[in-house]
Amino acid sequence: MLRSIARIVPHSFPPRLAVASRAFSETYLRRNAPTSLHTFTEEEDMLRESVRRFAVDVVGPKVREMDEKERMDPEIIKACFEQGLMGIETSAEHGGTEASFTSAIITIEELARIDPSVSVMVDVHNTLINTVLRAYGTKEQQDQWLPILAQEKLASFCLSEPASGSDAFALQTRAVKDGDDYIINGSKMWITNSYEADVFLIFANVDLSKGYKGITCFIATRDMGVQIAKKEEKLGIRASSTCTLNFDDLRVPAANIIGGLGQGYKIAISILNEGRIGIAAQMLGLAQGVFDKAVPYTYERKQFGQPVGTFQGLAFQMAEAAVEIEAARLLTYNAARRKEEGREFVKEAAMAKLYASTVAQRVAGGAIEWAGGVGFTRETGIEKFWRDSKIGAIYEGTSNIQLQTIAKFLQKEYS
Repeated sequence: MLRSIARIVPHSFPPRLAVASRAFSETYLRRNAPTSLHTFTEEEDMLRESVRRFAVDVVGPKVREMDEKERMDPEIIKACFEQGLMGIETSAEHGGTEASFTSAIITIEELARIDPSVSVMVDVHNTLINTVLRAYGTKEQQDQWLPILAQEKLASFCLSEPASGSDAFALQTRAVKDGDDYIINGSKMWITNSYEADVFLIFANVDLSKGYKGITCFIATRDMGVQIAKKEEKLGIRASSTCTLNFDDLRVPAANIIGGLGQGYKIAISILNEGRIGIAAQMLGLAQGVFDKAVPYTYERKQFGQPVGTFQGLAFQMAEAAVEIEAARLLTYNAARRKEEGREFVKEAAMAKLYASTVAQRVAGGAIEWAGGVGFTRETGIEKFWRDSKIGAIYEGTSNIQLQTIAKFLQKEYS
């Protein structure tokens, strides 16, 4: 367990990351030692430290360049595979790390502290793609796909369409049987990882007259004819690719159906509930990351003969932010543990995603103001965290969808 993650991949990147125009160093790692909640195991704490060092040393030096080019560095993708970050829960038999779901959430949080774009890439690959195959794939499908996904091939989760966003099951992509194959026609929007991905989970309807009961999950590869129609230019998480995909007579073997005909609705619902914990971890890591950048600067910048961080108005703002980050952390890991233990977690996942995304925006916006002029510049990277934070309230269920989910549970509990 943790056999790959526990080492740092040899690399040529210098260990630098700007902290209010100063370099990160071992001081950063010492000051920000792994958080030890009472529910974390020794292995999980070791994982956190290892991923944190990887994020600082390997990802950190490439963050600004990737953001400006709006492109994930291929070497970063390769390093994530080499480091064992792309098959965290996958069994050792299938080339994975064979760690816990909480370990995946720890990894997502730690990567987001440095770059939410890399975090979402790893998040989608682990909590959506790998989980679908482990939970719903046949043994033959698992043997075929899980080793590839753990060790070399990036994947995308293709659900949303032009006419189906929050109402994900109004999708119109069709799959028509043709002998031993299915022919898929349609399009998908807002598909994460799709520019770099080689593997795609595609949700298509085999019988529109059945509505959501016709939705079926297929696994396909790029060389089958997946077409990128448009790569989006975004406000935030710009290095994480988001594309519109077209399927024109895409031929997929019937053997590539995951979970059986008409089971796509069940698969997507269960996986998206779990994925919301991953989004909460992204937003938690983002909030902690921007806090770690901005707060040290407030104790260096002096006005009226004292550090600006010691003025009560600013000191209280930072104290409140610290409380909110810790509350988001507890919500996130409570949901993760409940899921891991097989307990009900849907309401808790919605709460964690809702709150963590709100905290991320609030802390990132405040951090710009705490750092003043330098916070508004690109040099420090603080403004990037604010741009990246906006997506948390949108993808894998908007904040209103989370409120609706929580409200439904409350109605059941109290009426």
